[in-house]
Amino acid sequence: MGRFSKKVMGLTSVIVLAGVLSACSPTFKYHGYAPSDDEMSNIIVGADTRETVAEVLGDPTSSGVLPDGSWYYVSTKMRHFTYKSAKPVDRQLVAVSFDKNGVVENVERFGLKDGRVVTLSRRVTALPVKGPGILSQLLGNIGNFDIGNFTGG
Repeated sequence: MGRFSKKVMGLTSVIVLAGVLSACSPTFKYHGYAPSDDEMSNIIVGADTRETVAEVLGDPTSSGVLPDGSWYYVSTKMRHFTYKSAKPVDRQLVAVSFDKNGVVENVERFGLKDGRVVTLSRRVTALPVKGPGILSQLLGNIGNFDIGNFTGG
């Protein structure tokens, strides 16, 4: 084998090794939007309304089905490996609850840790938090939809 062939083989080996190693490194994808604590600090419980919340935080990812019509902002960070299915590594849910007049009653941030809903911050008025069960269901079902259920297949 000549010197040129050895150099080409060595370079090819380095390229293949780099490709194999890069296939093992994760990539991250981000879905949705959850406002930061700085953005949330601009929301005043008992003073702001749906309109002012929409101006400060934008439109919600979804809204609640309960009569109070809470707003939910959800973001998810997914880790992808070439050979494995995607796994959520971080999920943030910001819940903004309103009273019957449309005034902010409660602002909470929840996170995903070991498959459980974990309260990261909470600002509550004198009234108790409504329906934590719906938040658990919402966090537990994000990303677990089967398209066949919606298409009849």
